[in-house]
Amino acid sequence: MVALRNARLATGKLVDVGIAGERIESVGRLAESAGSFDCGGRLLLPAFIDTHVHLDKVLIRDELAEHDGTLAGAIGAVHARKRAYTVEDVRTRARRVIESSVLLGTTRLRSHVDVDTIGGLTPLEGVLTAANDCAGIADVQVIAFPQEGILRDPGAADLMTQAMAEGAHVVGGMPHWEPDAESQRRHVEVCFELGERFDRPLDMHVDETDDGSVRTLEMVADEALRRGWSGRVTAGHVCALAAADEEYAARVIDKCARAGITIVSNPVTNLVVQGRGDRGLIRRGLTRVAEFRAAGVNLCFGQDCVRDGFYPFGRGDMLEVVLISAHAAHLATHDELSFALDAVTTNPARAWCLDDYGVKPGARADLVLLDATSWEEALRLQAARSRVWFRGRPVAETQVTSRLLA
Repeated sequence: MVALRNARLATGKLVDVGIAGERIESVGRLAESAGSFDCGGRLLLPAFIDTHVHLDKVLIRDELAEHDGTLAGAIGAVHARKRAYTVEDVRTRARRVIESSVLLGTTRLRSHVDVDTIGGLTPLEGVLTAANDCAGIADVQVIAFPQEGILRDPGAADLMTQAMAEGAHVVGGMPHWEPDAESQRRHVEVCFELGERFDRPLDMHVDETDDGSVRTLEMVADEALRRGWSGRVTAGHVCALAAADEEYAARVIDKCARAGITIVSNPVTNLVVQGRGDRGLIRRGLTRVAEFRAAGVNLCFGQDCVRDGFYPFGRGDMLEVVLISAHAAHLATHDELSFALDAVTTNPARAWCLDDYGVKPGARADLVLLDATSWEEALRLQAARSRVWFRGRPVAETQVTSRLLA
């Protein structure tokens, strides 16, 4: 057994953590033994989970034409580059960001991967190959994501079916990208039909717009309730809800709670993309975080984009994601900042249906040690991730030295 000694939990408690193989065997105080690592009172957390990223698109920013900064502009700008994708190109870029994420304390990632008639299944094959390359340091789930729509992109439905048959872990969707309500509703139905056929969960982009009249979230919630799909559906972005009227917002949030839907907000990207048409008071580009929390809805934060056509920044750093999200969502109290930690740890674990996650006996030993003595200090200082464990093995280490010279 390996002992991680003098580790500080998020609760503030100082403990020793015993690891046997891939699992945490004990959390408490251990007798002196060989094979120990002294955490020095630093903060030990379960490794972060990035449950919304696009690994097929990462690191292409400098190869794209400039555009107007909107969602539509970004999607259009990526088209030419997507046509030129090769499996090796996607694999190399995706692997770089997976590795960067692990160095920064993330050992589980869920990636949307474009499945459409522009790029075919090349993005899927590239990300699946990168995931296999990195299987020793991270778990990567792949979502078959119809970026260009399903009905508006003839042939996409067949490609989605093929993608699921060839190894995609999750069914994606983007119903608000269809041209009318009837097509949007059918898009949702197709996604659920695929989920049932392959017995896979759903993770869909929903209402990523600042237009409050766009309302496909209710379609998704209604379909989940009708089919009894509690706990198997995730909706990402849902920005339009912030601009919707209060009656609709209350109704659909209640439906999401009853359907067990997880909401993933991506403020780092949506702060840049949304509100482009506003003047003066510019909308913040995220969903109703406070209202979802109050209703008991499982809510997460994701990186979303890393230096692509949608977002010029990002590096797979969930601590950075939380800091930006806390600003955007007005998270400042101790309780709110505790929730912010949950939004990149236990909440995405719930969406993944993991029962062996956390710093507790029986959990898989995916851990991150931060150079801080509390969660709030780590967040404020953006503390270095000094060591990362995956399946009980150390897989990353960072050493930072700073000193004044005068």
